Amino acid sequence: MTHFPHGAYRRRLRLVVTGPDTVDGGLEDDFHYFTVRVTHDGASVREVTARAIRWPWTTCPAAADRLHTLEGMDLSPDCLAVGDVADPKQHCTHMFDLAGLCIAHGARGGPVGTTRQYDIEIPHQAQGGGDVVVHCDRDGEPLLAWTLDGRRVVAPAPYALAPWRRGFFRWAEETLDVDAAEAAIVLRRACDIGMGRGMDLDAVERADELERLMSGVCFTMQPEQIRVALRHKETIRDFDTDPTVMLAEGP
Repeated sequence: MTHFPHGAYRRRLRLVVTGPDTVDGGLEDDFHYFTVRVTHDGASVREVTARAIRWPWTTCPAAADRLHTLEGMDLSPDCLAVGDVADPKQHCTHMFDLAGLCIAHGARGGPVGTTRQYDIEIPHQAQGGGDVVVHCDRDGEPLLAWTLDGRRVVAPAPYALAPWRRGFFRWAEETLDVDAAEAAIVLRRACDIGMGRGMDLDAVERADELERLMSGVCFTMQPEQIRVALRHKETIRDFDTDPTVMLAEGP
């Protein structure tokens, strides 16, 4: 079975200062496992590399090369600063977001070993409507618990006041301090991706079967790739009963 219409979608992101000028990051969930390495000189990004360990489309690994467009940008504690330098839609969404988090972690600084980890839980029932609570822990401690009703936050404040689409990230940046905004952005992104849990995605053979819904949204769904991208089948995993195994290959 490659889809799981039960339990909860899980996502883990880990950012680690692995050297005086290096940050390694990892992202794993039901559908993806990517790592990113950012090197910097304390003021700007010197190099960005990525590795695809588990991915949904045959074209996804090639998106790693696009991350070089971030080289030379200033370090910023704002995880969305990468979007001021490059068009997110020309990148793998998950590598690009992870690179932004790594750059923000480098800007925060700290000794070798300094780690930030997010763990997300989106119950499968969130797809159906009615009140469902989604969770985000940071560094092993509960941080956010939002009550969703379908595709909107209904509690608590101030998140219930935020626009769910076309404006949530801007709202987070303008309303919250930089660390709180990062956590809210991490959870908001996961809410969308988590809605794929339970869908039989391996029934889709080619990316262009989804063209009407997803054309242009990411690297694989750009015209150059969407016609040749095939489903990388049997790569979906279920971490609901044991999320501790996520990011087993690092960082």
